[in-house]
Formats: sequence, C-alpha cells, structure tokens
Amino acid sequence: MIGSTRQDARLAEVRFLTVAEVATLMRVSKMTVYRLVHSGELSAVRVGRSFRVPEQAVQEYLRGAFSEQ
Repeated sequence: MIGSTRQDARLAEVRFLTVAEVATLMRVSKMTVYRLVHSGELSAVRVGRSFRVPEQAVQEYLRGAFSEQ
C-alpha cells in the first residue's frame, strides 16, 4: 500500500500538456505533434478523443533531438 501512495504522489506531480501547447512550445504544427505521438517518438496519454503529453516527455524528446545533432 505504501508503494502505491508514493506512485500516486509522483503521478500528482506530473504536468500534462495538450497537443496545441506542445506544438506552441516546440514551434511546430499540431499535426507534427500528432505524428510524433502516433509513431511513439513522443509518449502521450489518450483522454477520451484527445491526447495529453507529459511535460517531461517533451523535455526528454527535445534533449534527445539536441544530442543527435
């Protein structure tokens, strides 16, 4: 039970972004974000008919993009 409490606390700290917010942050189109999500390059959670992207996933993706150059 204690392990789930820690996990719940960590989950409560996660900040989710909409596809539009990710697109603005990355300065790309929403379609580009959808392509990244569908290809698995950017992790996301489906909520109903829309996606929410953990802010940390965006930061990790951008870090990876910078290190590839």
